[in-house]
Amino acid sequence: MSSKRKKKGGSGDSDESTRGGSIFPDEVLERVLGLVKSRKDRSSVSLVCKDWFNAERWSRTHVFIGNCYSVSPEIVIRRFPNIRSVSLKGKPRFSDFNLVPPNWGADIHSWLVVFASKYPNLEELRLKRMTVTDESLEFLGRSFPNFKALSMMSCDGFSTDGLAAIATHCKNLTELDILENDINDKSGNWLSCFPDTLKSLQVLNFASLNSDVSFESLEKLVRRCKSLKVLKVNRNINLEQLQRLLVNAPQLTELGTGSFSQELTLRQYYDLEDAFKSCNNLHTLSGLLESTVLYLQVLFPASANLTFLNLSYAILHGGELAGLLSHCPALRRLWVLDTVEDKGLKAVGLSCPLLEELRVFPADPYADNLVHGVTESGFLAVSYGCPKLHYVLYFCHQMTNEAVATIVQNCPDFTHFRLCIMNPHQPDYLTKQPMDEAFGAVVKTCSKLRRLAISGLLTDITFEYIGKYAKNLETLSVAFAGSSDWGMQCVMSGCPKLRKLEIRDSPFGNAALLSGLERYESMRSLWMSACKVTMNGCRILAKQVPRLNVEVIKDGGSDECEAESVYVYRSVAGPRRDAPSFVLTL
Repeated sequence: MSSKRKKKGGSGDSDESTRGGSIFPDEVLERVLGLVKSRKDRSSVSLVCKDWFNAERWSRTHVFIGNCYSVSPEIVIRRFPNIRSVSLKGKPRFSDFNLVPPNWGADIHSWLVVFASKYPNLEELRLKRMTVTDESLEFLGRSFPNFKALSMMSCDGFSTDGLAAIATHCKNLTELDILENDINDKSGNWLSCFPDTLKSLQVLNFASLNSDVSFESLEKLVRRCKSLKVLKVNRNINLEQLQRLLVNAPQLTELGTGSFSQELTLRQYYDLEDAFKSCNNLHTLSGLLESTVLYLQVLFPASANLTFLNLSYAILHGGELAGLLSHCPALRRLWVLDTVEDKGLKAVGLSCPLLEELRVFPADPYADNLVHGVTESGFLAVSYGCPKLHYVLYFCHQMTNEAVATIVQNCPDFTHFRLCIMNPHQPDYLTKQPMDEAFGAVVKTCSKLRRLAISGLLTDITFEYIGKYAKNLETLSVAFAGSSDWGMQCVMSGCPKLRKLEIRDSPFGNAALLSGLERYESMRSLWMSACKVTMNGCRILAKQVPRLNVEVIKDGGSDECEAESVYVYRSVAGPRRDAPSFVLTL
């Protein structure tokens, strides 16, 4: 590799130390840097000196791009000539809540065209919130003969025809992971497009698809792929079929089941139980749609080694969850629906002393009344029994300041604290006071906090607390909160590591927006929607910091008209070239 490049350092070596150059031969330095996997560490390495910059450039094989508009594919290929793996994110996260209009952008195709010319050995592509068409998937399958791994999460624009193209053309595929995409699910015939010679598959996830698939094709594929470690099927795979798959793949480490409610004969039940007993390596389990108490029991023999249980699509009640958790002593991560209620969360506190991550999702996010769900009582029970908890996403209808303060005292090592009180402007339901002291307790107690989502009735006091105490905060999500521009000003001046700020339906205006003039270039992005920012404020920001892309989604109007949504991000590529008519780049 190095012999093809111009020799660095000039004619003399006596001033090597004064120039900050490397004393190592290129080949040695590149071999050493090839062992450095952390993105942050590699970025730091590239800043040491010119020799290290070049060595890092040539030895890097993976690149992560957190915003597809922060750089162009042409810049990427000039900077890193030997990339084999790309992770790329597109739309802002609030697109998950339908706050970004359709056809906004983030199309993958232009990236693939450039990569095809310079990265013929591309093996891996991981996409999140990107637009991917069937034509792009066809192009991907035909253009990269060594392609091995495709992961698409929260992407849109493609159909099962595109999956068929990948299955047909990617002869060395090891991973196909399709997760929570907006896909045109035409049919399940794509599964039969894998060639009979394909034996390399290690990861197959089509849990979010709805169509029936050819079970015969699936069973043959699973049988011949002896290295398959991850299999997540959709709801149309019944228990009898699941048993046959498990018999052919006892080596699985991650399993996503389909429907868990088929009527079984006694013989079929015991066969299914035996199949789970043979899965000695299983550490992740998901799916379990339409589960019943009887059939949950077949999981017990395979539950001892589970570290991650994803029940976010399984409508379980507290007693059912308690029975399952009593067999999961090693559990570290748990995702559930709020149908488990506080009773189920109390079982978590009793049965999961090693738990590190808890996510509680609403079964019906649009329900007006608390018919079922979780409260501060369940959260408190978890905090008492799970002292290692450091990541939480918790949807609820009621909370108190005192409960949150107790929770973070019990679990002071939170790095991610996302409390979503679903009723906007909801106060402490006992004292009727704002929830300021709750989040004040979080940022005062949890010094390792990196991500925070706040909700409920909140004044500027919450933001003062955040600016004063949240010194390691990287991502802040705000909804229906704050009193004035002062709140955002406190955050912008007080959180030195802030990289992403996303705000919706809050009273922040131009003064708040412009308080980040000196910060935005060191951040990945700012999103503000349904706030009080005007077009004039956005124009001032764009003029004063020309290296930023300031994009406004609006219907027109004067400079004093409020901007519907504002997306601000740093970019070395300049304004994007594919902005639709409803996006104004200032």
